[in-house]
Parts: sequence; C-alpha cells; structure tokens
Amino acid sequence: MELRSPDKYHRRYDDDDLGGPPSGLGHHHDDDEIVAVASTSQLDAFDIPPKNVPIHRLRRWRQAALVLNASRRFRYTLDLKKEEEREKIKRKIRAHAQVIRAAFLFKEAGEREAVVVSVESKIVDPRSNGGFLISSEQLNSLSREHNLSTLEEFGGIKGLSNLLKSNVERGTSADVAELQQRKELFGTNTYPRKKGRSFFLFVWEACQDLTLVILMVAAVISLVLGMTTESVSEGWYDGGSILFAVILVILVTAISDYKQSLQFQHLNEEKQNILLEVIRGGRRVEASIFDLVVGDVVPLKIGDQVPADGVLISGHSLAIDESSMTGEAKIVNKDQKDPFLMSGCKVADGYGTMMVTAVGLNTEWGLLMANISEDNGEETPLQVRLNGVATFIGLVGLTVAGIVLIVLLLRYFTGHTTNADGTVQFVKGKTSLKQSFIGAIKILTIAVTIVVVAVPEGLPLAVTLTLAYSMRKMMRDKALVRRLSACETMGSATTICSDKTGTLTLNQMTVVEAYVGGTRLEDVSSTKMMSATVSSLLIEGIAQNTTGSVFEPEDGGAAEVTGSPTEKAVLSWGIKLGMKFSEARTKSSVLHVLPFNSEKKRGGVAVQLPGREVHIHWKGAAELVLSSCTSCLSIDGTVHPITPDKLNEYKRHIEVMAAASLRCVALAYRLIDAEAVPKEGNRDHWVLPEEELILLGIVGIKDPCRPGVKSAVELCTSAGVKVRMVTGDNIQTAKAIAFECGILETREATEPVVIEGRVFRALSETERESIADKISVMGRSSPNDKLLLVQALKKKGHVVAVTGDGTNDAPALHDADIGLAMGIAGTEVAKESSDIIILDDNFASVVKVVRWGRSVYANIQKFIQFQLTVNVAALVINVIAAISSGDVPLNAVELLWVNLIMDTLGALALATEPPTDNLMKRPPVGRREPLVTNIMWRNLLIQEMAVLLIFNFGGRKILHFDRNSTHEHADKLKNTFIFNTFVLCQIFNEFNARKPEEKNVFEGFTNNHLFMGIIGITTLLQILIIEFLGKFTSTVRLSWNFWLISIAIAFISWPLAFVGKFIPVPEIPLGDYFTQIRRKNNREEEKTEEQEGA
Repeated sequence: MELRSPDKYHRRYDDDDLGGPPSGLGHHHDDDEIVAVASTSQLDAFDIPPKNVPIHRLRRWRQAALVLNASRRFRYTLDLKKEEEREKIKRKIRAHAQVIRAAFLFKEAGEREAVVVSVESKIVDPRSNGGFLISSEQLNSLSREHNLSTLEEFGGIKGLSNLLKSNVERGTSADVAELQQRKELFGTNTYPRKKGRSFFLFVWEACQDLTLVILMVAAVISLVLGMTTESVSEGWYDGGSILFAVILVILVTAISDYKQSLQFQHLNEEKQNILLEVIRGGRRVEASIFDLVVGDVVPLKIGDQVPADGVLISGHSLAIDESSMTGEAKIVNKDQKDPFLMSGCKVADGYGTMMVTAVGLNTEWGLLMANISEDNGEETPLQVRLNGVATFIGLVGLTVAGIVLIVLLLRYFTGHTTNADGTVQFVKGKTSLKQSFIGAIKILTIAVTIVVVAVPEGLPLAVTLTLAYSMRKMMRDKALVRRLSACETMGSATTICSDKTGTLTLNQMTVVEAYVGGTRLEDVSSTKMMSATVSSLLIEGIAQNTTGSVFEPEDGGAAEVTGSPTEKAVLSWGIKLGMKFSEARTKSSVLHVLPFNSEKKRGGVAVQLPGREVHIHWKGAAELVLSSCTSCLSIDGTVHPITPDKLNEYKRHIEVMAAASLRCVALAYRLIDAEAVPKEGNRDHWVLPEEELILLGIVGIKDPCRPGVKSAVELCTSAGVKVRMVTGDNIQTAKAIAFECGILETREATEPVVIEGRVFRALSETERESIADKISVMGRSSPNDKLLLVQALKKKGHVVAVTGDGTNDAPALHDADIGLAMGIAGTEVAKESSDIIILDDNFASVVKVVRWGRSVYANIQKFIQFQLTVNVAALVINVIAAISSGDVPLNAVELLWVNLIMDTLGALALATEPPTDNLMKRPPVGRREPLVTNIMWRNLLIQEMAVLLIFNFGGRKILHFDRNSTHEHADKLKNTFIFNTFVLCQIFNEFNARKPEEKNVFEGFTNNHLFMGIIGITTLLQILIIEFLGKFTSTVRLSWNFWLISIAIAFISWPLAFVGKFIPVPEIPLGDYFTQIRRKNNREEEKTEEQEGA
C-alpha cells in the first residue's frame, strides 16, 4: 500500500532523470538506509518527480493502477497519445513554413532579371477596402514569404505604415471604431478554441464505470424477473430502486466533474491572456494580446514574446529566438536586412519596435495554436500517489467482495440463508430456477455494490477537485498557477530565494539623493548648482541611454513615463532637471546601443552630435561604473582626474547611500573620434569602449519596502521556511533592505550569511553546498549565481522556491522545485519558465501560495480519513454480518447512497476547506510524508464501528425491536436503524475529518458555506429516504425515539474524537515499523546464511 512513500526527509533522485544521485544526498544517513530507500523507490510505480516527468514513468503508474472507469480517472492526466499528435502537428506546420520560404527564395533567384511589377499596380482601391491601400491577402503574403523586395516596393516600413494608415512613431489611432474596422478587415489576434466538453459527455463518462454497468445490468434483470414473478406494481421496486440510485450517482458525479472542467477552462484562458505595451496615438498603453490589430506599433524588449507577425521599424542589438516556430535552437539577429518577425518567438537580446502586419490565423503561430489542443492535462505527484492508495484499497475491497460473494452463494445454495420469517430461501429440488436466479442476482448485486464502495474512484479525483478550488481562490490572492503540481510542491517548500526589487520592495523608485561633479545636490530636482555643460551632458545621457519612454501631451499636461522602475526613476529625475525628452533625443543620433547586461550590470549607447563629435554614455551599478572611470566632471564643467583620495570619497558616498537602502546608479561618458566608429554595416558587433570614462554623477534611488513584508517573512520563518534574498544590488543596499524586511537579524552580518555573487561563484561545488544553508543574502548576483544557489540547496535536500522576472532568470525558475515569475515586472520568457505567476509581484502573495500549497495536502488528508472511515466501517459491518448470518444490514441502494456521501459529496465538503492560520504553525509537508499519518490511524480506530456491530447482532434485544412487531418487521427495523445510525455517524464524522489534529473541529466551519450546504443536503436527503422512500430502499419509518437514539450514537463520535486526540501517537510513521522489521529480518537471514556458509 503506497500510503507512505520512501524517504520522508530527503528529496528523491532518480537515476533515469538526473543521471544518478548528487554527492550531497543522504549525508547523515547510513549507507544501508540509502540503499533501502533507492530500492524501494525503484519498485514504487506511484512515485513521480514534480517536474519534467519521463514518459515511461507516466506509462508505468497507469499500468499499475486498478481502475474501474479509465475515462474519468485519467481525465486530468496527460494524454500520451494526444501529446504525440501535438508534436507531429508542430513539425508539419514548421516544415510547411520552411518549404514556403525555400520555394520563394528559389523562385526569386530565378527571376532576378524579370521586370519588377510597379507598386502602383499592387495598390488596391481604398473604397472597397475600408480606406486602406493594401489588402489582407497582400499582407499575409508579405508575412508568409518574408519578401524583402516586396516590402521595398511598398516603400519600406514607412511606405507600408502609410498604406496601413499608421505611423512608425505614433502608431495607430486609439479610436475604438477604427480599431474595430481593422479587426473586421485584417482579422483578430485570436484563434478558434476547441469547445469544452458538454455536460452529456461527462454523463457518458460517468456511465462507463465497470461496477455501475454491472449494477445496471443486474438491476434490469431484477426488474424484469421481479415484474414477471410478482405483480408489476410490486415487482419493480427492487430493480427500479437500484437503477434509480445508479442514475443519481451518475448525475451527481457528472455535475461535479463538469463544474471542475469549467474552472480549469477559465484558468487556461487566463494563462493565455498576455498583457503588453502598444503605441496608439503616440502614447504607450497596456493592451491584451487578443486586442492587437494590424498597423499597431509594439515596443519589444528582452524576454518579450513577439505578439503577432510584423516588420521591424527600428532596433538595437535585437536578437530573436525562433525555436518555437522553426524547431531549431537558433538565435537570429534582426535588422533592416532581415526585418520580418514571427508571432510566438521570443526576444533573446536587445530592444526595438515593430509594426504588426498579420494577426491570428493569418500567422503561422495562430495556425499552430488552432491545431493543437490548448490543455492536454497533467498529473501531479500527489494524484499519482493517491492512485496507488486507491489501487491498494481497491484490491482489498475486491478481495472482501469476493469473499462475501462466495460465502453468501455457499450459504444460499446449501440452505443456510433464511427469509425474515425464518423460512429457508433455497431448498434443493423445490425452489424454482427463476427464484434461484433472482436470489443469485441479489447476492451478486450486494457483492458488486461492496466493490463500488470499496474502490475509491473519487480519491485521485479529489486532488483535482481541491486543486481546481485552490487555483480559483489563488487567483483572488494574486497567484496564477501555470503548472498544477506546483500547488502541491509549494506546501513542501523549505526555502524561498526571493528577488529584492518589486517583490520585497514596492518597485516605486525615485531619485532622492544625487552627487554631481563630486558635490551633493541639496535639491536633486534643480540644476542651479551645475553648469550648462554638466546639465546638457546629463540630460543627453539620460534621454539617449534608456529603454524607457516619455509621452509629452500636446496640451501641456504632466509627462507620462514608461519603462522599467529604474529607467522611470532616472527619466523622472531628468524631467525635473528640465529635460524635454523628444527634443533631447533629436539633438543627437544613436549610432549603436549595448542594452543593459545583468552580468556586467551596465548598459551603453554611442551618439553622434552635429558635426563629428561622438559620445559614449554608460549607466549602471555605481561601484562598477566608477571602477571604469579615470576622470570626473566637476560642477563647473571642467574635467579632473580621479585621485585615490577622490575615489575613496566616491566609494564612501556609495556606501552611505547603500546603507540607507538606496540603489546606487552611476552615469558616465567618454569622447571618441568619429574615425573610430565602424561603418554602418559593421556596427552590430561593435564593442563600445568602457574604460577611461568621465564620471558625470551618482544617484541614490529609493525603493521602499512593501508594507507587511516583514510580517510575511516572520510567518515563513515560524512555518519552517527560510527566506533568502538574491539581488543584483550592492551588498550594502541588500543588507539594509534585508534587515528592514526581517531576513537578517542584524546589520552587522558577515560571510557566509551575507555573500557576493562573485565570491559564491568562485567556490568549488562542494564548498558551495557546504555554505548554501547559511546564506541569507546574496548581493551583486548574476542570474547564473542564483541558479548555482538553487542547485546547491536542492542537493542539500531542500525543496526550493525561486522568484524571478528577467529572461536570464529562466534557468533558475526552470531548475527550482517551484518557479515563481513576477506578473508585472516579469518577461514572457520568465513567465513561461515558471510554475506560478505572482500577479502583483508581492512577497506576501508568495506566502499565501505556501498556505494554499499546505492546504491542498491537508484537505486531501481530511478526505482520505473520512473515506477510509466510511470504507472500513461499511466493509467490516457487511463482511462480518454476511459470514455470521448470511445477510447484510446495508443493501445495494443504501451502499450506493453511502458511496455518494463518501465520494462526491465528501470530496466537495472536505476538499474545498479554506486554509487556516494553523497550517503556518507547523513545519513544511515532507514530499515523502505518509498520506495516512499515525494521527489519522488513531482517529480511524476510535470510530463507532464497534457500537454498530453490537446493534447489528444484539439490536433487536437491546432496543426491543421485537416488541409489538413481527420478526420480519423487527429485522427491517434493526437494519433501518443501523443504516440510519451509520449515515448520521458519517455526517458527524465529517466535522471530525475537518481538523484531524486539532481538538476544536467546529472552528471556522460557518465560513465554509459549501460544507454547511452539503451537511444540510445530506441530512435532509437521509430524512427523506427513511421517512418517505422505504419502498425503494427496503427500509421502514423510524419513530422519533429511534431517531433520537441514532443521533445520540452518532453524537458520541464527537467526544470520542476529542478524547482520542489526547492519546499520544509515535512520531515514526506506522509504515516505518514494518520497514524496520523487514530490514531486521533480512539482516538476520543474511547472518544465518553467512554462518551456514562458514
């Protein structure tokens, strides 16, 4: 029974996944324990890694599972056949695109001397094309064929923009009517989605349960025989009631499954809705990718997804990863020689702007997405483990049902089964064949119904239910789940490696301190202290060396600044200094751009002024840019060399600002001769000079800590989750912010608690592993340093969650157990590599995800305890009664009702419990923790089974059922009472299952309206069954005193559970005792063999 997976405390490394276990594994276990773990793991089919599961592992657990309804059980798992089909379709569409381009290039080569068709002949009549001078077919041809000569015939990008009534700088009009017209003429940026499954399909799938099919067949036979043997008015009850009960089970199951599918469909749509910047009416606005239209001008930066097919307007060092479309891992540089951009590709480097030429199904990406199903399912480790549990319980149930079937048939055909009046049911030679057949059918029906109850088909699906519920609620808590398994894994997280900017801080940056020309500005927004030369150079550097933008309204309103938070802070400072963004950019022309590099922590631009003067402007991490400066510009505009004393003075300024939690950014420049600039065609690989710079100024940017982040960090610490800050900022700034957030207890922390990325990087692998646990803050780190830290922590046995927003964070996000991308600051590359997107970039939302992760596991355990209690009680009562008396107190219809309470309604009530604060007062859930804990076993054993068994055998005498009634009525009364008490016990037991470890099981239950509703509906239906549906369920009405006794017995489960929680349980899981005994026996056998051999 896979109630507990091996290795509670350590992560598992599979040879077929990672090429063997890492060196750090099992460092405090003895060798034979590790071998035992490894051998057990290899035999365990129901144990899969949370990410990147090999196909053969997925096939193995499917083959090992005992399944009665495959279509329902495997609905939310990866369809391996469909996955193969998806890959085939991808290959076909990619090959088709490449063939079209190859054919066109071949044709173009053969027709170079042909007469070029004039552009006038290609222009369409604007009256028939909504005022546009180019048709949708011409644009689609341009996008598909990547025909540069056709683009030139249209007048290049500017000519094309005129034909599309757009503008390369201001974009399209923001007028809603015009945008709608563009959608009607050129198409929308959407593709037809495959319709969700209809409700009737879910009904059909619920009908495919093997046991329900057998019950329906048995019910029909019973119905026919009953009506032919007895009168039609009386003979249809037995078969009809079973048929009705089966239909009710099917309908309730289908409704529950259908609602889950709608939730997943909605979440899938949310995942695909990418928000991006688009220029309309000269202003950068945020829009959904689905609202993009032909003619739109879209800014692109590193990490973005190309949102539609288009043509490059301008770009600097723009490199595109086209592997998603071509299937080849190749980075393609884009410029005016190759300006065509394909939808679905990623920006690998640089930045630029593009004009949209084709959208939706007119793009290859749209065709690809329309031909592959959006969501092909995904199984989670917990879901697979529960399949193992369900398989074990199912095998036990089948065995029990088989025993009951054999015993009842033997008792029946040997004349030991009697009717309620005491007469023998089967007498050899006297009982007719029809009566014998009806008797055998009834016995088969009981056995099959026991299988229905015993095989917990709903157990693995309860994971899907709680995940669907959790994902919907997590959306409200600003977390979008991209990978289902991440919900579970987050509950096991032992450490969170968090970014600083935007996650622990507000990402609302402002320049609050500035040193220009070695002088601290008293008013950072004034240029009074500096000369015209200094202010003009500063403004030139701020305006040209930026990826941000400033929109200056014509009516003289406040300027709108866009870009990254740092860029916005510097640009806003420039505006305060008197910068007119558009005017400043027209005073010089950009020759070459080196975008900000997370490794070098700086970005540069080469600009040419009127005449032959060329300036190289640099902006980046203050101490790194300062180290490249040999001179500084004084406040009066004169250049002075930086002496060692002056250098130390600047370093002190940086340290003081960093200690005040300020991000320090330096601006510098240098002059070069125009002759040193490469020719235009050779500038792509030009490395801008970054030595002998002249320092312009150093600014301190304030980014306040988020409110509530300190309490969120403290909550994580108390929950056994260590928070580590990994940032590219100065180590002093990192220490100051970490202290404010509560990550550091003192500002005086030293190595290895606080460490620089370059120091950590320089260590050997063994050394990195040895100090990884001690690290709380890593400053001046590169994305690769973050990856190295993640790998070291994982090898130490940690379950690691990592936040990231940049393209270079993708490897760390992918390699971590849980990758958390930022929804606001995060690039599309980072988001696609992540498992969960934090929509508000807030660390407090990360902590909420941890709570929900723990809640998933806790809710599943609640449901398991409830289901096992019902399972075991129903099986034991029926088995003991069948063997001892040849009859069962719970008939087929009653068992089907119990199954409905246990499976569907129980899952709805318990799997949708909201997380409680108590979840964050315990350590993380070990990924190999047993699903059934010792506490759950204790709770299970103290339930009311013994009471029910007493009433089963002695009920008639104890409660005086025989008084004033026949033996037959007394027997029915006893069985009805047992059935009623059993169901009421389970209703009361649902409260106990809510909090398996807490004494107060009622706390917060009024907040869960679904739980209250299900309890109410179950109670009401039970009253209806007993009082009004006796003909269908073979029950009789109970008097008010028997109802009170039933309630009193059921009520006992509450004080029993309360008292039981004072009984201590061993810390070592029950399964470990058997493992230790088996290991001990194996050792003794080995010793005996050695002695015999000697």
